[in-house]
Amino acid sequence: MDHFLRKASFSSGSKSIVRIIAIGAASAGLLYLNNNPDSTTVKLSIPTILREHLAFQGHPSFVSSDHWQFGKLPLFLSRVDPALAGDVTKGAPVAVGDGGKPSCGCLGRDFIANAAAKIAPAVVNLSVQQDLYGFTTVRSMCSGTIIDADGTILTCAHGVVDSQGRQLTTKGKIDVTLQDGRTFEGTVVNSDLHSDIAIVKIKSKTPLPTAKLGSSSKLRPGDWVIAMGTPLSLQNTVTAGIVSCVDRKSSDLGLGGMRREYLQTDCAINAGNSGGPLVNIDGEIVGVNIMKVAAADGLSFSIPIDSVSKIIEHFKKSGRVIRPWLGLKMLDLNELIISQLKERDAKFPEVEKGILVPMVTPGSPADRAGFHPGDVVIEFDGKPVQSIKEIVEIMDDRIGKPLNVVVKRANNEVVKLTVIPEEANPDM
Repeated sequence: MDHFLRKASFSSGSKSIVRIIAIGAASAGLLYLNNNPDSTTVKLSIPTILREHLAFQGHPSFVSSDHWQFGKLPLFLSRVDPALAGDVTKGAPVAVGDGGKPSCGCLGRDFIANAAAKIAPAVVNLSVQQDLYGFTTVRSMCSGTIIDADGTILTCAHGVVDSQGRQLTTKGKIDVTLQDGRTFEGTVVNSDLHSDIAIVKIKSKTPLPTAKLGSSSKLRPGDWVIAMGTPLSLQNTVTAGIVSCVDRKSSDLGLGGMRREYLQTDCAINAGNSGGPLVNIDGEIVGVNIMKVAAADGLSFSIPIDSVSKIIEHFKKSGRVIRPWLGLKMLDLNELIISQLKERDAKFPEVEKGILVPMVTPGSPADRAGFHPGDVVIEFDGKPVQSIKEIVEIMDDRIGKPLNVVVKRANNEVVKLTVIPEEANPDM
């Protein structure tokens, strides 16, 4: 910088110019100097934040002008990406080490490590062993998380039970290994094949580490998440990524049976990760890792923890998951879909929201109640509804209890129906 200033030949206003150039250089501006016998040209790139500072110093024209003139010395301002500028009153992002937190509330460089450290002690490896002709073999290996100090472990059903004719049976013993090296013999106390969730119990005379359940409803596409577990038998493995979709439906994946929803992430998970936790940056469980697309990278799926919490409640209440069945195929409506349906059929009912019924299963509770294909459900059990999820939450485990439903049909006909849910067939 001194070299350029010595080469330059300035007029009487040189002190002001030197001051401006010095401020610009100190503010990470880009300086270009061209000295010739007639004039000296200086090109200076200054961030917007500095232009605001210069305005406070008595040079208001600097803020809006792209071409400054001081005698024989013209200054040309190169525009800077607005993202580089910000509110002067706000602190700049700070890289933080040693577990500290940035003063501005931004994520530090340790945020993934800190989140993983919170939950890592509670992440376990589970292996199911069987005796075959006197030889002990490992049938499968998966991951799990201790969620209660009494030894309750949350994991996947397909890793710890067998499915024989859709009946769940536990074979062999389950070896549970903690990150600190302790091993226990576990027992499957509850399992649900449809959701692929199971509960394993261990007994310990010493305290056990536990993980906290978070909320999956707060997740948004783009949020950071961490997958932990034992992929390919490699214990204590951590991978990170983002949430790709918060409500990926089972039908989107070509999976039959009853409707299910998954969290889609780009975290790397492999065989052995199943049953392990999907964790947010606060170190809370927001999902249970279940599967990935074998022929693709970055397509992994987890069961949302909000759904898992309800399954656990069913386990505690009934020892199994009770699912009401109506026999309706349903579709959530929005403004665009409604507009398109009205273009196709002028008789489509005037609604702003609701759930369309494209199909009714013959002989089902809905069929007996009088539902017709094309009905739009606008009220369920006396409550306005606009999503299938709301209907599922309202039904909960209400088997055999009448539910009042209001639907709209072609030409805005309003019909009141009463449907009595049945328990879903586990083979569905």
